[in-house]
Amino acid sequence: MSKKAGAAAAAQGPKVYVGLVRLLVPAGKAAPAPPVGPALGQRGLNLMEFCKAFNDQTKDMIEGTPIPVKMNAYSDRTFTFDIKTPQASWFMKRAAGVAKGSSTPGRGDTVGEISLKHIYEIAKVKQKDTEHVSLEGVCSQLVSQARNIGLKVVRG
Repeated sequence: MSKKAGAAAAAQGPKVYVGLVRLLVPAGKAAPAPPVGPALGQRGLNLMEFCKAFNDQTKDMIEGTPIPVKMNAYSDRTFTFDIKTPQASWFMKRAAGVAKGSSTPGRGDTVGEISLKHIYEIAKVKQKDTEHVSLEGVCSQLVSQARNIGLKVVRG
């Protein structure tokens, strides 16, 4: 279908959901280069419109923070997107001061330590994405995830 035909079809009827696009974009650094360009280009979406809107919404965040984005694409080449909180592993590695997790987690190899206070603070941020889970439940998930990436959880 050509662009004119697609625009005419969209003008005649309601918006039709085309698909979901999931991206991991650095805060404040969205550009029409990979990974954003190819993902949105396949759907025929306006790259610069997304980049400007995303960079505007993430201007208050620390630049370069990896932000998960869920984007809904529609048949009239429009879109809506939701910004989620950064991944828990990114928060934990940053709190522990390590660049990457253990290559052999669970075998006694730890790359750093993280306190329960840090786990609690991360859980308060991550609970915004999982409203149906209690804060205690989010904390227990984070403790398990910390062990899985090779961080030792300590009191204090």
